[in-house]
Amino acid sequence: MRTIDIQSIKQRFGIIGNSPLLNYAIQVAAQVAPTEMTVLITGESGSGKESFSKIIHQLSPRKHGQFIAINCGAIPEGTIDSELFGHEKGSFTGAQEARKGYFEVTDGGTIFLDEIGEMPLGTQARLLRVLENGEFIKVGSSKVQKTDVRVVAATNVNLLKAVEKGIFREDLYYRLNTVPISVPALRDRGDDIHLLFRKFAADFSEKYKVQAIYLTPDAVKELLAYRWPGNIRQLKNIVEQISVLEYDREIGAEKLRHYLPRETSTSLPAVLARENASEGPISERDLLYKVLFDMRRDMSELKKLVFNMLAHQPKDEDLLREHSQLFENMEKPQYNGRSYKQEPVQAEPYYLPIKQSQPQEYEDDKVEDIPHETEEESLSLEDKEREMILKALKKHNNKRKYAAQDLGISERTLYRKLKQYDIED
Repeated sequence: MRTIDIQSIKQRFGIIGNSPLLNYAIQVAAQVAPTEMTVLITGESGSGKESFSKIIHQLSPRKHGQFIAINCGAIPEGTIDSELFGHEKGSFTGAQEARKGYFEVTDGGTIFLDEIGEMPLGTQARLLRVLENGEFIKVGSSKVQKTDVRVVAATNVNLLKAVEKGIFREDLYYRLNTVPISVPALRDRGDDIHLLFRKFAADFSEKYKVQAIYLTPDAVKELLAYRWPGNIRQLKNIVEQISVLEYDREIGAEKLRHYLPRETSTSLPAVLARENASEGPISERDLLYKVLFDMRRDMSELKKLVFNMLAHQPKDEDLLREHSQLFENMEKPQYNGRSYKQEPVQAEPYYLPIKQSQPQEYEDDKVEDIPHETEEESLSLEDKEREMILKALKKHNNKRKYAAQDLGISERTLYRKLKQYDIED
């Protein structure tokens, strides 16, 4: 077996760190590079998976051929087949001329398919045929073409769970996973975090012509204790922010904490599990609607509480009339004949002091000043989803990429929703 110089590979590809997990991943990549085996790279978003695909290509006999990196999640579902396999003239609306796909262009080279878990099922079947037989068919054609392309795939999701859910082909998973490479998350790389911080600080010092920032010992401890959910990409962005915004080049723990986001997966309340575990995990969409309904219910309860508090104080009757619109769409007190009675509301310690009084009897003509609205706010899930998409597009000036990030969905999913709701951005 040939000897692999891991340090020289790090220098060649600009990889910083000495973590054993990192070194092992580099060793596996270097060992599999000279072969024709398909590789599946797994790891969290921002952990540097694309660097390993470049190692595999550059250390392989295909190093003089084409290398193309494709983000499967960034290509709309309706066009991904055309992008990968090409199309014939007139095969669909807008196909004014024939086009070569990536698998035809990179014949003899390597294709890196990032976010392979986002690939549609139909495209997965086409990809499997390429991996098995080296054959593909252009969109709108019946002619079988041959290609000699090595596929390196990457994902930040658990593909086995995707297979169980039926959104990823089992046969494709095992065909891709011939050689797995696991890229460690930044939080699992120990002192590599500080090494990367210093490397980025030096880079931005040269880029912006300023003195390089450095951390105090307590700031280093804070740096190593943080979980870095965005991994290397997040660390690089934070170092750039500090390099540009801070005048003092010495960064302490308190100042560093100002740039570290709180370690929460979401700012919304979350449901940990369904009552029936067989239903599977709750989707982001279902969770969002549940939060909205819970907020609506809480607001209704708050309205009832305030209404009852004011209704027990005769002197506040004018206040009720003046702000009657606040109590629209809420369930009103039940009437008995021409008047109604309510029990006094006991003031809790955390309410404003309310003077207790005997139950009062109110005439109908006093209560009628409070409008009784029957029109209810729309509870349609589709309406709510469409409204949120429009707000996100408006907020980001119709830039789909940032709107999708704000909504917590992929750009391809947003594209599909725009078609579904006939939204023109």
